[in-house]
Amino acid sequence: MSIMAQQRLHELADIKDELAERDWFFGTSGNLAIKVDQNPTTFFVSASGKDKRKRTNEDFLLVDQYGKPAEDTHLKPSAETLLHVKIYDLTNAGCSLHVHTIDNNVISELYGDEGVISFKGQEIIKALGIWEEDAEITVPIIPNYADIPTLAEEFSHHIKGDQGAILIRNHGITVWGKNAFETKKALEAYEFLFSYHIKLLSLKGLKPKVHL
Repeated sequence: MSIMAQQRLHELADIKDELAERDWFFGTSGNLAIKVDQNPTTFFVSASGKDKRKRTNEDFLLVDQYGKPAEDTHLKPSAETLLHVKIYDLTNAGCSLHVHTIDNNVISELYGDEGVISFKGQEIIKALGIWEEDAEITVPIIPNYADIPTLAEEFSHHIKGDQGAILIRNHGITVWGKNAFETKKALEAYEFLFSYHIKLLSLKGLKPKVHL
């Protein structure tokens, strides 16, 4: 394994540890990926069915541009590897993270019929690299198709740039960015917004609305 590949693997393992401390990997859910090479694309992705609260030598495997193992291994890529394939195929992103949290599931159900949720004027939006006063960000919400190729195809229609996020209804959020640090920071920002909004609705007895 090259030095660069080792560095990328270490970065991804560190992120897994941090997110595990937040208890964002219920029931082995979620998957993480980080790009290693561009031409042709290879990336590390979570191995299927692993307890992400524990750190082992079999947490990740290297896959090719199609999401297939790039090396001999008994490990199986995460079932949702195709989502990461779409991101790396359509953008210059270097990392992508997918987690199932209670907050992002609740938000996706509250706003799933609208197919979108927007946040405006929240300070944490600056973590997404948007510094305009009263800035607004929008997250698309797509159906949770059981067939992964169908899900990946729908997912791909909402990939609009090198940084972004997509909610899958009653499933989870996928966030991507230029590197591991920026992607983790964005994921934390989105989860903050979701948690804040749910608490605000509860405290004020408000009904959900598309624009906040």
